[in-house]
Amino acid sequence: MRLMVRGALAALALWLAADAHAQTAQPERTGYPARPVRVIVPFAPGGVADVMGRLLAQKLSERLGEQFYVENHGGAGGNIGTGIAAGAAPDGYTLLVTSSSFVVNPSLHAKVPYDPVKDFAAVTIAAASPNVLVVHPSVAARTVTELVDLIRAKPHTYNFASAGIGTTPHLSGELFRLSLGLDLVHVPFSGAGPALQSTLAGHTLIAFTGVPGAAAQVQAGALRALGVTSAQRSPALPDVPTMAQAGVAGQEAETLLCVLVPAGTPRPIIARLHREIAAIVALPDVRQKFEGFGFDALAGTPEESAERIAQELARWAKLIRDANIKAE
Repeated sequence: MRLMVRGALAALALWLAADAHAQTAQPERTGYPARPVRVIVPFAPGGVADVMGRLLAQKLSERLGEQFYVENHGGAGGNIGTGIAAGAAPDGYTLLVTSSSFVVNPSLHAKVPYDPVKDFAAVTIAAASPNVLVVHPSVAARTVTELVDLIRAKPHTYNFASAGIGTTPHLSGELFRLSLGLDLVHVPFSGAGPALQSTLAGHTLIAFTGVPGAAAQVQAGALRALGVTSAQRSPALPDVPTMAQAGVAGQEAETLLCVLVPAGTPRPIIARLHREIAAIVALPDVRQKFEGFGFDALAGTPEESAERIAQELARWAKLIRDANIKAE
């Protein structure tokens, strides 16, 4: 009888252990999401934010068992779609996937249809991409400090190209100009492609641009990269120093991929979304795709992301004010 009891107890213990393991292995069940989730991208289809937003939506759909679908609401530099997201119900069924325009536009435009602090809660900054300072091969400078000396030696001579007014490459150039007191004129273009073409042709000898568009030209020797505007070197341009390594500190400026929800969204839903996105960007295939766009995966916590957003808002507000930048 004792043997039978011991056997039954042993079997029960094994069953309980197996059941506990099975419960641990099961996906977390919180009741969210219970229906499709809208992912607003405030830009036209085909851009980096759109492509990366669709990648996150696809992976979230696969992991959570409900469809996360992208809606593009382009226009006004991201303001229209961001305004739509700000007015959505705070129930976890509307996400905003956007870029650094979220932190730049409130200072760049006289009025925007959202308050970046009061209307939104951060889920995560999923990834970030630096800008890169490039020059035409005819420019004598081979380092950032040599370029600074060259500009100072020949005032009223040099200008720099960017993807347009208020873009992070433009702000990188203004930060460079103001912090070093340089006589350097901004030449805005309607996108990174035209800006790079101008520099490739030797019309605009200096450019600040995103890493993805410039990497191939730098590797081919058509442009010379002097420094990237991040704290660490870019995997896409591992031989190019950071601006700080090149001798010019305080030049960090990155394009962010932000995931936000309307303010008031329940904290458990925000926490769940963050955990899932952090797991997604750690996947080798996702990380590889991000790096293909020149982005480094981050997926900081909601608290860390909110703090960085606040810092970026204050930083770019000061620069836009000091440089007297106005949206066109």
